[in-house]
Amino acid sequence: MTSTLHEVRQPYTYTRRPLHEPDWTRLPGWRHITRDQWESAQWQRAHCVKNIRQLHHVLGDHADDTFYDDLAADQTTHATMSMLLPPQMLNTMDTADLRTDPVRRYMLPLAGERLPDHPHTARDSLHEHDMWVADGLTHRYPTKVLAELVPTCPQYCGHCTRMDLVGTDTPTVTKLKLALKPTDRHDAHLDYLRAHPTVRDVVVSGGDIANVPWRQLENYLMRLLDLDTVRDIRLATKALAGLPQHWLQPHVVEGLERVARTAARRGVNLALHTHINHANSITPLVARAAHTMLDIGVRDVRNQGVLLHGVNDTADDLLDLCFALQDDAGILPYYLYLCDMIPGAEHWRLPVHRAQTLQHDIMGYLPGYATPRIVCDVPYVGKRWVHMATDYDRDLGISHWTKNYRTTLTDDTVDARHRYYDPIHTLPRKGRDHWATR
Repeated sequence: MTSTLHEVRQPYTYTRRPLHEPDWTRLPGWRHITRDQWESAQWQRAHCVKNIRQLHHVLGDHADDTFYDDLAADQTTHATMSMLLPPQMLNTMDTADLRTDPVRRYMLPLAGERLPDHPHTARDSLHEHDMWVADGLTHRYPTKVLAELVPTCPQYCGHCTRMDLVGTDTPTVTKLKLALKPTDRHDAHLDYLRAHPTVRDVVVSGGDIANVPWRQLENYLMRLLDLDTVRDIRLATKALAGLPQHWLQPHVVEGLERVARTAARRGVNLALHTHINHANSITPLVARAAHTMLDIGVRDVRNQGVLLHGVNDTADDLLDLCFALQDDAGILPYYLYLCDMIPGAEHWRLPVHRAQTLQHDIMGYLPGYATPRIVCDVPYVGKRWVHMATDYDRDLGISHWTKNYRTTLTDDTVDARHRYYDPIHTLPRKGRDHWATR
């Protein structure tokens, strides 16, 4: 007996799409920029867009007056992060339709897009500062710490979970400050790790480690590698996508290769974590930077994205992103976070049930090891898969979550139930009426 084969129509159709670098010379401000200039980290940093005047110079009439007015209103009345856009990132925006472009929507938010904050919004929504055990060192999980080496980035994202610390002040937010000089801060981190041998995993972040002078960063990493108790080091940088030119500089490549060789010799897992939210951000330069990291001995390059309404909140968006990461850049899709409950982020946030649906809808297309986990970073709890809620009232948008460890907070208990809140505008009438009276 012979069976008849027929093509099955799938909800998502996989198509390998070659990466491309958008033509930056299409924009008036960069019409005469050469490839050598474009691929220079120094040129990229020197020509970051920091204000509307500079943006107008680059874009010209690719944006109209109403766009610039809406952006100006946001900068003065809503923005929690100052404007800072490397040319590389700005160039991946669709300048023919800026208002709907996914990268623009989270890098250059407009006043007309914002929604009122949830009553439980907080500047440090994850209480990382409350769990500082040294200047810039958060001990939140039993065996892991977060080391914040620098409070700046090569680019500023509106949804930044560390908006209370990272970046310069805005008209609406006065930032916290790191207290110590870098050398003293690093000493304090190492002293704490020596005194707490149960910590085996260090996430080295900021801000963005691409803004740490390389010699200073290499010295810090080599000192971590001198500790026998440290077995995992994860380097966090969005600049792999926003400023890949940085990670292609010879002195950075050579220095990281020294670190990677030392890590391998000592049996320490060294990984680089980036933050890419849309397939359009992945260009040949980004792929070249990622492959360079792997070629010099970094064990893994992994992506931690954030689910954002209007950016990547469909299964097609997420699968396009994951396949672009996996097929051509060698970047492992790792986590997708629900956007944290910080000021100014309500229009980006998704309800838990929407994230649960997205996790369901992307299963089965990607290899299992490359299927990202969608997680909710619950205040006082930490990362939890979105299906792990203990209970969930979808009418009121309140989910409860538990954990199996204590943090460094003195009043923390294992058996407590902690709340996460869906955005109010996504709730049914009953829920919206409930919050209207709060």
